[in-house]
Amino acid sequence: QVRLVESGGGTVQTGGSLRLSCAGFGSALRAHTIQWYRQAPGKQRELVASMARGGESIYAEFVKGRFIVVRDNDKNTVYLQMNSLKPEDTAFYYCRELTWGSWGQGTQVTVSS
Repeated sequence: QVRLVESGGGTVQTGGSLRLSCAGFGSALRAHTIQWYRQAPGKQRELVASMARGGESIYAEFVKGRFIVVRDNDKNTVYLQMNSLKPEDTAFYYCRELTWGSWGQGTQVTVSS
């Protein structure tokens, strides 16, 4: 089973960028499908993006063209590069490993208008 640790959240103005990191421990992330979820206050957790073992990525419509998932095998880390941020992107962001269902602790992203 893999343990995931997120980092990189913070506060940014509308239009700004942030890069979230999801570091893996105990297993190589290249052997897993890693998903990014987010949850805003009062809302359900929603899938933002996903990267499969082969490197294929999928994105929710509301982040397409703005967010990119990148994997660094040497650092055993998956990144969520978030560009052109909007206030509605404000949420707690989590990474998750699909097979075992392991979740990281999450990191807060706040976009001010």
